[in-house]
Amino acid sequence: MRPRELPGNPHRTAVFAGTFDPISLGHLDVIRRGRLLFDHLVVGIGVHPSKASLFSVEERVALVERVVEPFDNVSVEAFEELTVHYVRRIGARVILRGLRTLTDMEYEFGMTLTNQKLDPGVETVFLMADGQYSHVSSSLVRQVARFGGADALKPFVPEAVVEPIIAKVRGSGPGERYVDYDKGATSPKTPRP
Repeated sequence: MRPRELPGNPHRTAVFAGTFDPISLGHLDVIRRGRLLFDHLVVGIGVHPSKASLFSVEERVALVERVVEPFDNVSVEAFEELTVHYVRRIGARVILRGLRTLTDMEYEFGMTLTNQKLDPGVETVFLMADGQYSHVSSSLVRQVARFGGADALKPFVPEAVVEPIIAKVRGSGPGERYVDYDKGATSPKTPRP
């Protein structure tokens, strides 16, 4: 079901928005739990034009669709606008957010206040991260993939995305570039022995 065809009550539809670059087990935990709270959950994959990403938006949509395929009340769509505007445009009224740490809480508090100013009719609902995922971030996943490989990556991401992540991080051909997120720049691919 595409978000443009949202069923029923807009207050029973939530949008879980993020870049999902890549999707982690922490994200999947919020999706699993959120889909039980709402009639429909849209995983909204945000496009941030000034931020370099590991996967293209099309690749991220495909990977997330693969991971959430078993959930009949979850759909996936990319968007390139403010989240609160996207939520209103597709007919939903709830933003679902996951919280890992106090730092997340500070950021999300400010974002929620901003969203309330932009559209008081859209509510934000928070789910605390499961303790086993509270330290997992996309940056951590990329670092583990780059330096630890597939086996080291498995505790942090769904099985279906392990190989695509490894392939992206290592590149599939000579001269390909990867993004070093800590430095914010691209570097030539390090040759593998």
